[in-house]
Amino acid sequence: MRKKIGLGTWSWGNQLLWGYQTSSDNILFEAYREALNKGYSLIDTADSYGTGKFNGRSEKLLGFFLSQTSQFQKNKIQIATKLAPYPWRIGRNGFNQPYKNSLERLNNKLDIVQLHWSTAKYNPYQEFQLLNNLCDLNEKGFQFKIGLSNVGPLKLQEIINFLAQRNKKLHCVQVQFSLLAPNIETQKKVKEICAVNKIDFLAYSPLSFGLLCKNPYSKKVLNRSLLRNFIFNFYEESSLEIRYALFEIAQKRGVSQAQVAINWCCYQGAIPIVGSRTKSQVKDIAGVLKWNLSETEFQELDSLSRQCKKKFINNPFASK
Repeated sequence: MRKKIGLGTWSWGNQLLWGYQTSSDNILFEAYREALNKGYSLIDTADSYGTGKFNGRSEKLLGFFLSQTSQFQKNKIQIATKLAPYPWRIGRNGFNQPYKNSLERLNNKLDIVQLHWSTAKYNPYQEFQLLNNLCDLNEKGFQFKIGLSNVGPLKLQEIINFLAQRNKKLHCVQVQFSLLAPNIETQKKVKEICAVNKIDFLAYSPLSFGLLCKNPYSKKVLNRSLLRNFIFNFYEESSLEIRYALFEIAQKRGVSQAQVAINWCCYQGAIPIVGSRTKSQVKDIAGVLKWNLSETEFQELDSLSRQCKKKFINNPFASK
């Protein structure tokens, strides 16, 4: 099976976690162009990406970049966004305006629309109303595929059955999936359901906010946001054995730790959505397409992942 990689844009407009500044927009454009040149298959964004005054900035930037792109190149990439099921977006028309706003920000290229998270914990009926809304929009002539994010295996199967009643097929499911992701066995059950139903399984945060890229032998402190520094400090010790293994495999292979961690996802048939802000980061991750982990290497990493005592926290809105 041919590997696929997606470009994640959570950091585009996010000051709190990623320290976004408008002065970096040209650098982001170079990263975007490199992703197209290196054969990335997907660019993923969301209508909730961007903090404070930069709310929606990720979609706006991507839309502007698309306006500077030839039709030939645009045809080679799929653009996916996630619509947030905020409590006030209720009823069967709750996504009408948000969808049209995203479509406009994205310069009228929107191939996949995903429900950003499950509403099971605060309004169990809302997500089905909103999914009906997406089906209605399809039937009114708006062309896009339907996807999900942050769902567990029980909810996934329920939604697959629900959409089948509307003669719709689920295109993709996106969950937190990495060597440090929580509930990894549950996520693997999601992956199995996706495989049976021929649904793309997308892995977000495959590098665990960049922690899996950190050299285990280096004490160098990089210029990160206060929040990312806290995350690194909190998980650095517990992730050490995994990072030692990543480092050793990377040295033997002549690649980066990031490539090794991403290949762990790809080995299992996942499509990793990798957040990248520079051309060099995109170029490095594209190297994943050129090699594969051996079974021995995969099993070593998988075992260390299962043994890790402190994993990243689960998305609070993730369903069972």
